[in-house]
Amino acid sequence: MIISILDSDGGYMNFDKASRKALHGTEIAVLIVIAIATVVAILQEIAVMIANLEVTLADLLLLFIFLEVLAMVGIYYKSGRLPVRLPLYIAIVALARYIIIDMKAMDFWEMIGISMGILLITIAILILRYGHIRFPYTDEGTAEASDVKPEQRGS
Repeated sequence: MIISILDSDGGYMNFDKASRKALHGTEIAVLIVIAIATVVAILQEIAVMIANLEVTLADLLLLFIFLEVLAMVGIYYKSGRLPVRLPLYIAIVALARYIIIDMKAMDFWEMIGISMGILLITIAILILRYGHIRFPYTDEGTAEASDVKPEQRGS
């Protein structure tokens, strides 16, 4: 049984097509909300810097994180895919910012733990990058041997 819905042209479309349109519309709406919220956060941070008459490295790193979020929204909007590495880059910058802000209050093991977190995320990025080069994806998201260049196959 196929569920049909009346579309704007007076014809019928199946439930699958309607649900895809609804999902796409929801994605666009959420992307707009994220972009607006990020721009508001940027403006708030700039207002804090102006009020303090000071720009610190932590402020700049926070602005950089906001820009990375906007870039991620733009990439997702254009391609429909969320790049896996971009949130990892954001996490590294966020952890570095945390170290910079709270360095004096941290004990040795807390500093080591956060540094190890940055190192593990960096290793994960390298592994992902190697996997994307060694096993490139097709449009369907699966790696195919015919798409891999001979120099990338290793044999």
